[in-house]
Amino acid sequence: MARYRSILSLILIIVATLIVSCSSPTAFKQPPTYTDAQIQQIQQYVPEIVALRDRMNEIPALIQRRDWIGVNNFVHGPLGELRLQLTYATRHLLPDDQKQARQATREFFDHLVNITEAAGTNNPQVAKLNYQAALKDINNFLQLVPQPSPQSLENEA
Repeated sequence: MARYRSILSLILIIVATLIVSCSSPTAFKQPPTYTDAQIQQIQQYVPEIVALRDRMNEIPALIQRRDWIGVNNFVHGPLGELRLQLTYATRHLLPDDQKQARQATREFFDHLVNITEAAGTNNPQVAKLNYQAALKDINNFLQLVPQPSPQSLENEA
């Protein structure tokens, strides 16, 4: 009986060794990357985002003049459009980048709400602080946007 156990143990060891040695190793997954088509699609939104971000420079002058109606109109007009463009561009980012982009967009919107509230309470200091934070949020978002590769730029030319 003890002899059969030894033989059975030896057979099980051989079978286990064969199964382990013949199995394929788990493949290393490359992190997802953008295709040229995805980058081009995302880049369609960038000029509009940059143009609207540049227009934000009008806000400090409005705040300084305490033109709260102008501030509110600007926040709900062009900056509302900017939030829309950020949302559209976010949809085309990679999943990890989407999380960060959504966070930046959410923070941007929160700062716009704070600017509007500061305008309602005639508080230029809070409005300026939130303007600066909103500008930072847009710049953080733009850092997440993939840049076209030099080859794709040559192909377009």
